[in-house]
Amino acid sequence: MTESYEPASFRDRDARIFQADGRIFRALSPQGLEDWTRLSGSRFFQSFSQRGSIVGTRRADDEPQRLAALGDGWAAALEHDRIPFISYPYEWSFSMLKDAALLHLDLILAALAEGQILKDATAYNIQFVGARPVFIDVASFEKLPAGEPWHGYRQFCQLFLYPLLLQAYKDAAFQPWLRGSLEGIDPRDMNALMSARDLLRAGVLAHVKLQAGAQERFGSTSRNVRADLKSAGFSAGLIKANVSRLRKLIAGLEWKRTSSTWAGYADANSYAAEDADRKARFVRTAASASRRGLVWDLGGNTGRFSRIAAEHADHVVTVDADPLAIERLYRELRKDGPANILPIIGNVADPSPGLGWRGLERLPLARRGTPDLILALALIHHVVITANVPLAEFVDWLAGLGGELVIEFVTKQDEMVKTLLRNKDDQYADYDQAYFESCLEKHYRIGARETIQSGSRTLYHAIPRP
Repeated sequence: MTESYEPASFRDRDARIFQADGRIFRALSPQGLEDWTRLSGSRFFQSFSQRGSIVGTRRADDEPQRLAALGDGWAAALEHDRIPFISYPYEWSFSMLKDAALLHLDLILAALAEGQILKDATAYNIQFVGARPVFIDVASFEKLPAGEPWHGYRQFCQLFLYPLLLQAYKDAAFQPWLRGSLEGIDPRDMNALMSARDLLRAGVLAHVKLQAGAQERFGSTSRNVRADLKSAGFSAGLIKANVSRLRKLIAGLEWKRTSSTWAGYADANSYAAEDADRKARFVRTAASASRRGLVWDLGGNTGRFSRIAAEHADHVVTVDADPLAIERLYRELRKDGPANILPIIGNVADPSPGLGWRGLERLPLARRGTPDLILALALIHHVVITANVPLAEFVDWLAGLGGELVIEFVTKQDEMVKTLLRNKDDQYADYDQAYFESCLEKHYRIGARETIQSGSRTLYHAIPRP
């Protein structure tokens, strides 16, 4: 039996997450056990858990054995259902972050009704199972402290509200901000981004301007602000009113962008109908060769081929650099499914790195799961020509991820490649089909291939060499 600590647990003093034998556990301190006993007996916890909005959690059936391996100081061990694939807020689309925010606020309102509250408000306490947000940090619930305010308010603003306001009001992507700081957007930075006219927009004055001013006044004060607030006599009713107003504000936010470079690619590409059907058949044949646990669809756009793979896989992760393409896919999945596709925003040429303490709190994309099959369709020319990644390096990276590969090579005779090269010097001598095949064959044997699009595109099903 082996134990390994989960990076996300570094900062929680009352609980520690660890993996053992392919299972996910949470060790609790005596205080953590007291909070869990109260939580597990509450009506709201049972309700949210039954509908899948709180991760499935129970006392570990082999608890003494798990606690003995951890040493002294731990009072209980819980076991969680495993999240199929971990994603982070800087990889979510607008509606994903919005749905996560609404779930967080709904949990607070339900907890308040039973004398409990969430002690923090980080977006990292929520994960997605397909297009469904799931709250995962059951140790964040505690008994509502008498007379104290909601201490997670500022954190909620920084990690949920401000990113949503930024995209809804300014049409500016929030993902780089959240990737740049795990603490989210600072009130003073958010205030600097808002114009005088923005003060008339819902939420800006109350939650941005006033909070930035409070930070200026109290940020370096020697006063015990928390004690001052407690003496003012906050009640559950005041917290409920604030949370309810935030929920109404966030529910009304919309991202109104309707076009982007690649969001309409599936409808506007130059594939003939016959070639599009042949490509779909090729992918289906490769995907159906065996049941896959995890499939990655890199450059998956609005998910046509992710859906094909999902018919033959437990879980599919669709990665695309275009936020609008992922936004549209998420909305479609939320409405019609399938439930086993997770869409995330990511640039293959600049994938999510390790972040946080020692670079381990938020893991790099490649360390969050080993795909059994990777789809890389109509992607390689963007990586090599647009992002200037050497072709051999890209193939090496794909091989390092593990699993089989379905990849499409697009030659320089293709109209899309001609467009990419139109305003560039052609310094891409390595972008050659024969050289590509030699790079591929270093790591894989080619199980099948098919040429489409009047000979300018070739599909390969590559199987890793033993």
